[in-house]
Amino acid sequence: MPSQTEIDRRHRNLRNAMASEAIDCLLVCGSYCSGFEGAIRYVSGFELVYSYAYAVQPLEGEPTLLFPGGARWIGDKGKTWFKDQVWVDAPGKWIRDRAQSRGWKRVGVYGLDHIMPVCDYREIAAAGFEVVPFDLPFDMARAVKSDEELDSVYDSMSVIVEGFHKLVEAYQPGRTESEILAPAVECFFARGAGARMMNALLSGTHGEAEARFKAPGSRVVHSDDLLLYTLEVTGEDGYWVEFSRPLIQGRLGRHASTVAKIYPEALDAARRLMRDGERASAVHRAASEIFARHGFSLGHLSGHSIGMSIIEHPSIGSAVDIELRENMVLSFHPHVVDPQGQACLFTQDTYRVGKTEGECLAEVPWEVYGR
Repeated sequence: MPSQTEIDRRHRNLRNAMASEAIDCLLVCGSYCSGFEGAIRYVSGFELVYSYAYAVQPLEGEPTLLFPGGARWIGDKGKTWFKDQVWVDAPGKWIRDRAQSRGWKRVGVYGLDHIMPVCDYREIAAAGFEVVPFDLPFDMARAVKSDEELDSVYDSMSVIVEGFHKLVEAYQPGRTESEILAPAVECFFARGAGARMMNALLSGTHGEAEARFKAPGSRVVHSDDLLLYTLEVTGEDGYWVEFSRPLIQGRLGRHASTVAKIYPEALDAARRLMRDGERASAVHRAASEIFARHGFSLGHLSGHSIGMSIIEHPSIGSAVDIELRENMVLSFHPHVVDPQGQACLFTQDTYRVGKTEGECLAEVPWEVYGR
């Protein structure tokens, strides 16, 4: 559990964000869908298992942890620092009634677009108060990590790096995609990730990887298959990190070989701009312009802030002019696609924004593994 100093810091930052937006109450939504449960744990200490929940945080007064009625026996309620815990058949109606009884005029919602159940949204949308999307202010309030949080991030990084080395050891043509990944997943689970992991794959034959992500499966791997496992996990404290390196025994294809020569330069150019006061768009352009000079584009945003939710604001993209602050943690993952949109090369690294340049948290060289 975080220290009381850390808990107070989080709630102070959130209340400051609420006050700046004239929010009377903040609803923090969480769902047992890996990556979308972390905001509840961040504000309350409660770790979701199945179901969903709300942290109801008034600007003034004590917060409430709100659950649907069927979730009474799900999760360890002793781990939360919220004393008031409520189970109801219709959480949306409870929120509507509480807002009306307390005279709340503006209710901010974190998770309005992707997390809140439609049945609850219908209830609050029909009420007399204003519903305010609050994802960006919430994420910006938690974007700069404390020293205590950074210790947890570094622990998560040690977990993912250990798992990656297990994956490399297991790599052998003739095994399936899942068999190669399995030792890494075993390591992640043993070191506290639990269900908090997303491990996808980009792969293909003749030294090239197709540009689409998929789940590792029963396909048997051959020596000239290019494998790009996207490892995304947490440590026991629930802080997400991301990591990936290319894996092949044979030769890279023409496209992958060309991009592999460019990657280290582009990653380092971006890292050097991950500094206090720099704009997120500048970090994106530092890498994307290098790839563009060689005729390649990026498949999607090059990165994002990351913490107890797998994707947080700010994003790292060409139109994102939010200023970075020291001790933000970023996942940077340029997905470099060929002009036909068929083949790609992909990597992931997790960085800490520094005073003058970024710190890559994985001390693992960028190179091709498995040979």
